[in-house]
Formats: sequence, structure tokens, C-alpha cells
Amino acid sequence: MKFIVFGLGHFGSALAIRLTEMGHEVIGVDNKMSRIEQLKNEITHTVCLNSTDKEAVSSLPLKDANAVIVAIGEDEAASLLTTALLKQLNVKRIIGRIVSDLQKTVLTAMSIQEFVLPEEESAERLAMRLDLKEVVDSFKISEKYSIVEGLVPKKYVGMTVGEADFINLYKVLVLTLIRHHPAQGEVNMTKEATGIATAHTVMQENDILVLFGELLNIRTLLKA
Repeated sequence: MKFIVFGLGHFGSALAIRLTEMGHEVIGVDNKMSRIEQLKNEITHTVCLNSTDKEAVSSLPLKDANAVIVAIGEDEAASLLTTALLKQLNVKRIIGRIVSDLQKTVLTAMSIQEFVLPEEESAERLAMRLDLKEVVDSFKISEKYSIVEGLVPKKYVGMTVGEADFINLYKVLVLTLIRHHPAQGEVNMTKEATGIATAHTVMQENDILVLFGELLNIRTLLKA
């Protein structure tokens, strides 16, 4: 997949490097040449430009990008102007970085639906979400093991955890399932864990599996 990351500060550079390591094509954009020089060998492509300049931004392959992430943090005005410009250029998927409640209010008014709060979500976790559309969230436990929340693959819908036999097929353990329920008297849905998964737990459509194991094995399972 192809991603464009605007803003190569601490968070943006970590995200761009991790996505590149995962095998994706990444264009890292910043207005500081010092950052471009520092990262040019770690990211697929690096570009130095002013992200509020429509002509400069239009030169990027925006239509080919699976997602564009505005990771600018130190200049809130530039972040908002960049996001507005991307909306004007009809970018199909924009993920905005939030550094204040006011910024979230403005981005919501722009109809931005995906946000990232670097204080709460690491670059590693966002990279995992972008890498696999089935992933809802992830937590790295150690260098080897992770806990990942991912949508149950369609081929396993209706099967029990015992029938799926993830532990033998993928060396992955199902900890629990998260299921959506209508909130009482409301149209909105609430999420609720079903308790510790057993061999008899049935996986339903749109269930979220909470999985423990090696990341490579979990990725293989979710792509099944």
C-alpha cells in the first residue's frame, strides 16, 4: 500500500519508518530540509515542501495513496490548513493528528472521521491499523508477542473457537470476543466483551477477536 505522512517530527517519522519497514511505499513530507536529510535513507521517499501550498501538495500522488496522515504537531495552524487543503483536493482517506480539543472540533467540522492522539496511540499501533484493515487496535507486549484486536475473518463466522483451532493452526490464542449490542433505548451500538473465550464460544459476524501471539502469526490468521 501507499501512504503519505505530512510532518516528520517524532511521531510522524516513527510512523513513516515503521510503515516502510512493513513493506509499504511511504512518502514523508516536511518543510524542514534537516529532517528530510536525516530520514531520506529510512523512508521510501522524502519530500521537502510547504504543506499549505496547494500547488506543491497537488504535485504529490494523492489519488494513489491508501491514506494520508497529517502528523504535524508543533504548528496547529499548519496542521489545520494542510487538512483543509487535502479535503479540497478530495483525498479519500485523511487521518488527522489532534493536539487540542479545539483542533478536534475544527477537524470534525471538516468531516474528518479518523483521528490519532500521539499521547494515547503510539506510531506502532497506528502503523498496525494502517497495515491491516482488519485490525481495530494492537498492543505490543514484548519484542515477540502482541495482543491484537481484529475483525473475525468471514470464513470463521459461525464456527466455535474450538472448531477454528487457532492455537494449532496459527499458534494464536483467543482471549475474548468483543461484540456490538444496541444500547437500551438508543440507536447507537455499545461494545461488550463476551468473557474469557472457551472452545464453545461461537464467533459471529462483526465480532472483534482479542488475540495473543506473535504478530506474524496473527497477521496470517486475520488475512485468512
